[in-house]
Amino acid sequence: MDLSTSLISPQFTRRSLLGSAGLLAGAGLMMPAWARGSSLTHARNGFGELSGEVIDLSIAEHHFITGGRSGHAIAVNGTVPGPLIRLREGQNVRLNVTNTLAEDSSIHWHGLLLPFQFDGVPGVSFPGIKPGETFTYEFPIRQNGTYWWHSHSGLQEQAGHYGPIVIESAEPDPRYDRDYVVLLSEFSPLHPHEIARKLKVGEHYFNRQMLTATEGEMSGEERRMWAEMRMNPRDIADVTGATYTYLINGHGPADALEYLFTPGERIRLRIINGSAMSFFNVRIPGVPMTVIAADGQEVTEVEVDEFQIGTAETYDVIVTPGAGSHALVAEAMDRSGMGVASLTSHPGHRATPPPLRETPTLTMADMGMGHSMAGGPEEGGTMDHGAMNHDGVDHAAMGHDMGGTGADAGAGGAMDHSMRDLSKLPPDVKTGPGIDMVSPMPVDRMDFPGLGLDNVGHRVLRYTDLAAKTANPHRMPERQMEIHLTGNMERYMWSFDGKKFSAVTDDPIRFAFDERVRVKLVNDTMMAHPIHLHGHFFELVNGAGMMNQPLKHTVIVQPGSTATFDLTANEPGDWAFHCHLLYHMHAGMMQTVTVRPFPDRETGA
Repeated sequence: MDLSTSLISPQFTRRSLLGSAGLLAGAGLMMPAWARGSSLTHARNGFGELSGEVIDLSIAEHHFITGGRSGHAIAVNGTVPGPLIRLREGQNVRLNVTNTLAEDSSIHWHGLLLPFQFDGVPGVSFPGIKPGETFTYEFPIRQNGTYWWHSHSGLQEQAGHYGPIVIESAEPDPRYDRDYVVLLSEFSPLHPHEIARKLKVGEHYFNRQMLTATEGEMSGEERRMWAEMRMNPRDIADVTGATYTYLINGHGPADALEYLFTPGERIRLRIINGSAMSFFNVRIPGVPMTVIAADGQEVTEVEVDEFQIGTAETYDVIVTPGAGSHALVAEAMDRSGMGVASLTSHPGHRATPPPLRETPTLTMADMGMGHSMAGGPEEGGTMDHGAMNHDGVDHAAMGHDMGGTGADAGAGGAMDHSMRDLSKLPPDVKTGPGIDMVSPMPVDRMDFPGLGLDNVGHRVLRYTDLAAKTANPHRMPERQMEIHLTGNMERYMWSFDGKKFSAVTDDPIRFAFDERVRVKLVNDTMMAHPIHLHGHFFELVNGAGMMNQPLKHTVIVQPGSTATFDLTANEPGDWAFHCHLLYHMHAGMMQTVTVRPFPDRETGA
C-alpha cells in the first residue's frame, strides 16, 4: 500500500479531526493536503497546492484556534498557512493577488530572483495592494529550491499571512523517495499590534524565564556588568511561549501531525522558518540529517544531528529513518516551547518528543566581551578587514580593533562600561536615544552553532560547515563597507547605523550595477538578528574559499559579533534590506538597497 493514500483514509481523517478539532473548528476548512503531511512526490495539484502559469490568491480575514488559544488571523485562499505554490524552473508565472481586507496588503516572494517591481514591498518596490484591488505579479522562474511567501504589510505575517514555495529543478533529483514541507511558525491569540505595544512598553513583557538575583553561578562583577547593561542573561527572545504556540505546518504540538514513510526510504524535508520572531533548534533524536541545501541553494552534503534555523532561513535535509516513530522537534531557542510532529512508518503512532531542555543563559562572550581575538574565517582572505571603512575612514585606527586592554578593561580583559561608549562607533553612525550599547570587541562567529547548542554533545551545523556544491567563479570584491546593527532594547528601537527606516526620508544604500562589494555586519546589540537582502543571493565569507562560499539570502548575526558576505549587485532596482524579526523590522531595522542599472564605473553614479 502507498502510505501516502492513508493520509486521506477515513481512519486518518477521523483521528486528525479529533487531534485538530479546535483548529479545524476555527478555520472552518480542512488544512491543505501539504500541511497535513502529504508527500509532494505522491500528490500533485491536491487541495492547497497551486501550480501552473496562472495562479489566483485571495487575502481575507480569518480566525485561528490551536491548543486552546484562539484569535485574529489572516488567511490566503481560506487557510492558515496559505497554499503551497509549486513551480518549475524555467517556467513563467502570473500570480493574481486579490485583497479583501479593510487595509492594504502585499505578498513578498521570499528568496526569488525577479524584477524589483514584483518583489512585493510597499514603499520600496510597489505601492501595495489596496482593499478590494487585485495586483498581478508576473516573472520568469530562474531558480529551483525551497522558498516561501509572506506579507510585507504591517504585521500581517504574524497573523498567518504566509505559505511555502517549492520550485522543482529542470533536472530530476534521484536522492530521495519522499518530499515533505516542514513549515515552522508560531501563533498568538494576541493581535500583532497588541504584541508590538507590549514590547514597546516593556521589552521583557513575554519573558517568564528571567534569571533572579540569586540564581546561577555569576560572580559579583558579572552581575554588576549585567546590571549596567540593563539586561538579563536570559534576555534571549522578545516574544516567547508565554503567548506563542509553536506550529509545524499550522499544527500545534497536540495536533498529532504525521509524516509517513516506508522503512528504507530516503526522505527530503524542506524546512522553512516562516515565523515572525522565533529561532528554532531542529532535531530528530536518533536520526541523522544530511543537509543538502541552505536558503534554496545546494551545498556540499554535511551530516548533522541538529541545527539552528533563524527566522526566514530554509534548510533542506535528507533522512533515512528506521522503522517506527521518530519525533521531529523544532524547539524554540529560548526553550519556552516546541513544535512537534511524528516521522512514522506506522500510521496513527505518535512519537514521544523529548522534554524541553534547560533555558540557555547568555555569557559575557555572547555580549561581545571576552571573545578570542584570533579572528574568524573572513581573515583567511586577502583583504585587510581591520581597514573596513566608510568613505575612506579607517575605523581600525579609531579603536575598532580594540583588544580589551587599557583603562577601559575590566576583569579578564572584558570592557565593562565601554558597552555604552558611543565614541567607538564610526562617525557616520547616527548616535542618540536609538542606541544604548556598542559591542566593544566584535569578532566573527561564523563557527558558532547557536545559543544553547555549543555543548550539546552531538553534531550541530555551523555556517563554517556550509560550502557551495558547485564552484562560483567571481571577481574579488572591489570595495568594502561596514553596517552596524543598532538598537535600544528598553525603548524597543531598532535600526541600521543608528537610523530608523522611513520610506519618505530614507537615504538608500547604493550599489553600482554588477559591482562586487564585501559587506561586514557588526551587531552592536545583545540579540541575534537574521538579516535578509531582497532580490539577491550573497556569499557568506565563512572560510570555504572564494570559489565555494555558500549562497544565502539571510544570515544570522550573533550578539556582539560580526558576519561578512560578498555581494554581486547584479539585480537592478530598489530592494528591501532588513532584520527578519518582524517587530525589529517594524520598529525600524530596515533600509533600502538601490542598484543602479547603468553605472559609471569610475564614480558609481
